[in-house]
Amino acid sequence: MKKVIIILFGISLLFILTKKEADILIPSNAIRFRVIANSNSFEDQMLKKEIKNNVEKDIYNFIGTINNKDEAKDMINNNMNKIEEILNRYNVKYKIDYGYNYFPTKNYKGVLYKAGNYESLVITLGEGMGDNFWCVLFPPLCLLDEKTENTSEVEYKLYVKKLLKMF
Repeated sequence: MKKVIIILFGISLLFILTKKEADILIPSNAIRFRVIANSNSFEDQMLKKEIKNNVEKDIYNFIGTINNKDEAKDMINNNMNKIEEILNRYNVKYKIDYGYNYFPTKNYKGVLYKAGNYESLVITLGEGMGDNFWCVLFPPLCLLDEKTENTSEVEYKLYVKKLLKMF
């Protein structure tokens, strides 16, 4: 009898440890943001990061208080000249595309970003042959990455759930 109890306990423990919590899905009506580097050289990757930080900060200055996708989309399109002003500070050829663009699947800290064509702002630097950065502009999950950099997967998922409920 003891052997049966131990075996059942072991199976139960194994089941509990291997059971995966359901992924959080980002809504399909989100607006994504992507910056693709010219190449994977250190210089191009650092430039991508600097441009991403400056553009992202500027975008949040004009969409930070918006509560719906249509308003966010309008604000981004109406302020495209400000984004271009930021890019013009750098000595790099670039292309800006706001529309439906393909994104690969990404699973970050238990949050699933499914592959597909999504409404997005994509900035391609130079030849666009390097690694890219991407996140969700609306709802504002890009900012969440910075705020939760040193948090656990569980804490991150709780932040995302809370934010998605707001929108």
